[in-house]
Amino acid sequence: MNALLWFVVLYWVISVAIGLYATRYVKSSKDYAVAGRSLPMSVVTATVFATWFGSEAVLGVSSTFLKEGLGGIVADPFGSSLCLILVGVFFAKRLYRMNLLTIGDYYKKRFGRAAEMLVTICIVISYLGWVAAQIKALGLVFNVVSGGYIPMHWGMIIGAGSVLIYTLMGGMWAVAITDFLQMIIVVVGMLYIGYEVSGMVGGPGVVIAHAAEAGKFNFWPAAELKDVLWFFAAWITMMLGSIPQQDVFQRVMSSKNENVARNASILGGVIYFFFVFIPIFLAYSATLIDPAMVSRLLETDSQLVLPTLIMEKMPVFAQVMFFGALLSAIKSCASATLLAPSVTFTENVLKEIRPWKNDREFLFTMRAVVLVFTIGVTSLALNSQSSIYEMVENAYKVTLVAAFVPLAFGVYWQRATRQGALMAMVLGLVSWITLEYTAPEGLWPPQLAGLLFSIGGMVVGSLMPQVLAPVAPIAVAPAEGTVQS
Repeated sequence: MNALLWFVVLYWVISVAIGLYATRYVKSSKDYAVAGRSLPMSVVTATVFATWFGSEAVLGVSSTFLKEGLGGIVADPFGSSLCLILVGVFFAKRLYRMNLLTIGDYYKKRFGRAAEMLVTICIVISYLGWVAAQIKALGLVFNVVSGGYIPMHWGMIIGAGSVLIYTLMGGMWAVAITDFLQMIIVVVGMLYIGYEVSGMVGGPGVVIAHAAEAGKFNFWPAAELKDVLWFFAAWITMMLGSIPQQDVFQRVMSSKNENVARNASILGGVIYFFFVFIPIFLAYSATLIDPAMVSRLLETDSQLVLPTLIMEKMPVFAQVMFFGALLSAIKSCASATLLAPSVTFTENVLKEIRPWKNDREFLFTMRAVVLVFTIGVTSLALNSQSSIYEMVENAYKVTLVAAFVPLAFGVYWQRATRQGALMAMVLGLVSWITLEYTAPEGLWPPQLAGLLFSIGGMVVGSLMPQVLAPVAPIAVAPAEGTVQS
């Protein structure tokens, strides 16, 4: 236990030092927000993968699979990985050519200031649950590796504070460099643990056969309308609701060219989808190695199944490899999700209220917002009773109903107007919130109804007589390799 705890402390110090080293590259707000649009394919792919492969992938998805099987994890990894692939195929190049700082800038240029402000507030709200989930996971890890000596609430505070240090100073450069290094640790650590556990249970085939016999691979819902609607809603919540998010947009805009932006998003999504099944394999293996422990934790806190398996059944070196990988995954996700909403709130809300005198003042304000946001989400994590998986899945409902339709229609439908976008946002939000309070478990999932109302608002609002003045067309850079006449 002492060796493991000292490793965690040493690893934490080194990773923070690396993040602080990245501050040397931050000379402007553009460096801080999108790393100067200069990151190569390998680094962007690493940041795409590392941002998604956080606590929910290691602890949340695996524990949900134990209880509900494959059908219970349709949102993540099936929806989340498809989100990254869809971004690469349909949005990366088009958004990259616009040379924007935040996703909120797109809504401003396409639909005006009101749309920018409303979407930005929705995006910031959506991050609260996601970031809180990472901080909650940090508290859990510190509690486990210290043998209960560090309470979860102090673990959350220590974890959030240390991630804050390098994110606050280094911005996207710190996130990118630490993500790249931590992705290596995640891959090596998880593959090693998978090899060790596979030997304990007699090989992957034994685990797969046992899971199949237990019905864990049943994916599709029952042929009942309500089951089908809720299954579909869970799938699209992360698949579509994650597309208009600042962390995804930052990785697109941080790329050195539009081809890197597209290819890294697609490759990162594919890698994430396949790699997330390693924690699932590890957690389900626990049902063969120690069924009594799994049964006990499923009744109390299923998120502890995998960490408990490692602590009780693995040698110290394997513990070091696992918790090194787990900490890397959580820290990468936490730093990215602290930075993204802070940057977009500063650029698209505060800047509209009080314009900056110079870039230095803008950079200082972004850092101040990162600090305030970290304090806020840490408080939320300390007081939340939701599971990690629930906190992440619920985070994207607001962007699904308010932000996705204006983005998709704005990019691909020339007749989309400012009036249509605002109607889409308002109708999507109002219908979703209404059903969440009046019929949260009714026939229609609230977020699916919100999405349909949002689509209707966009189409009707754009085709009907325009009360609101249109917004001037966006200036878009030519595609790479083309010659302007």
